Amino acid sequence: MNPFLHIILLFFLLSCTGNSVQQDHNASGTDILNEDGKIVASRFNPPETYKRIQLDSNSFGYYLRHLPLKPHGDRVHYYDGRTKVNSVAAAVIDIGVGDKDLQQCADAVIRLRAEYLRISGREDEIVFNFTNGTPASWESWKNGYRCFVSGYEVEWNKTAEYSDSDNTFSAYLETVFIYAGSISLENELMPAGVDDIQAGNVFIQGGSPGHAVIVVDVAINSSGEKVFMLAQSYMPAQDIHILINPNNNDISPWYQLNANEKLFTPEWVFEVGRLKRF
Repeated sequence: MNPFLHIILLFFLLSCTGNSVQQDHNASGTDILNEDGKIVASRFNPPETYKRIQLDSNSFGYYLRHLPLKPHGDRVHYYDGRTKVNSVAAAVIDIGVGDKDLQQCADAVIRLRAEYLRISGREDEIVFNFTNGTPASWESWKNGYRCFVSGYEVEWNKTAEYSDSDNTFSAYLETVFIYAGSISLENELMPAGVDDIQAGNVFIQGGSPGHAVIVVDVAINSSGEKVFMLAQSYMPAQDIHILINPNNNDISPWYQLNANEKLFTPEWVFEVGRLKRF
């Protein structure tokens, strides 16, 4: 197992169960940014009067909240090593982007979900549809089945030996990245309500181009109002990063949204009703 998966698994072993609300230092006036924080949960405190909702340590939201971050000030890089010029990132998630132009917006969401399921012992749930609707399962792939694509037709044949190695898993994901995207992912997800927004939900607009951003954390105040944090990749393939809030610097990188409002992110505007869940 690679070092990234070991780090995430370590966080999963830390018990943090229940549905109560955990205390955060920012509720007493501490700045949102903690430059020394190594993960999402320690790099960013909630805005004043808000507290993180406590999550089960086995949940997707807990996994996202504990994603490792590169040192404060690191820039977003493209798959070919170039630095992204426009500054839209509050932090860069410490996950490799690869050396191909594949891990773009929906692909980043797919990767995070797939890696979470893998380290959670739920590998049989790792299935994503290609754009033509053909399901691609990790179970089939690790048992040696490979896809052969001709136009819109996909055929699966056993051409390899069993392998569940990290390299085999990466090859599976790269194939999904090639043949899936925002259209197929949007069709797989279920509608979600902004009032009940949760870490792991996805704002998504399928298309060519389309876009997707994933909710990586949520906090709440005593009035029941919620704020949330977003992560994305984009085109061309680039480091997954936590988005700044371009419209409210006081709470950035947190966002606040009413059910009847559009979501304005630095590089995309999502229409009302674009929130989905796994």
